[in-house]
Amino acid sequence: MSRHTINVDEAVSRYIVEHSVREHPVLAELREATAGMPHAGMQISPEQGQLMALLVTMLGARRTIEVGVFTGYSSAAVALALPPDGRVVACDVSEEWTAVARRYWKKAGVADKVDLRLGAALGTLDAMLAAGEAGRYDFAFIDADKGNYAGYYERCLKLLRSGGLIAVDNTLWNGWVADPAHTEDDTRAIRAFNEKLLADERIDLSLVPIGDGMTLARKR
Repeated sequence: MSRHTINVDEAVSRYIVEHSVREHPVLAELREATAGMPHAGMQISPEQGQLMALLVTMLGARRTIEVGVFTGYSSAAVALALPPDGRVVACDVSEEWTAVARRYWKKAGVADKVDLRLGAALGTLDAMLAAGEAGRYDFAFIDADKGNYAGYYERCLKLLRSGGLIAVDNTLWNGWVADPAHTEDDTRAIRAFNEKLLADERIDLSLVPIGDGMTLARKR
């Protein structure tokens, strides 16, 4: 028993993966392919992807949003958990990285579930709201530039139905959020974002120490 969250070192992390993760073969292949690429650290962990898939299944989600695609692991994990008529609106600015994502979505058999929209995500989300899509989505995942987290969150909250869930990645930011010595722009942005959500009475909240920290916000 403990009043504190366990310290997850390499051995415990490996145990978690080996004893709980049921990774789709294409997801495992994509994770391996991404590992040797520049910025490989932007990819979520397999246990995080599995948790997101479980949450999507529990929500009975059909309409989901992703802000920040990278090579497509998280969107593929969510798409695999969706029913045949489920969709992921995937927002990103990189043709290079999403070209990799497209290949693996196809290999996983979920390409028809992913609606990739290239361009600034704030603009994409604003266009969705202007098209009358507020309250029509079940789940959103935010994992993009940290300075715009608050803007992405506000728009996704409007797009979600009551009872819908937003998952936000990197909210522990390598532990730097808890270290006053770190004053980088991204660190300050995430601190401010975490404080914003703590005070937000529109949501139920949990910051989960998985991966680099993932905040779960349920719209009331």
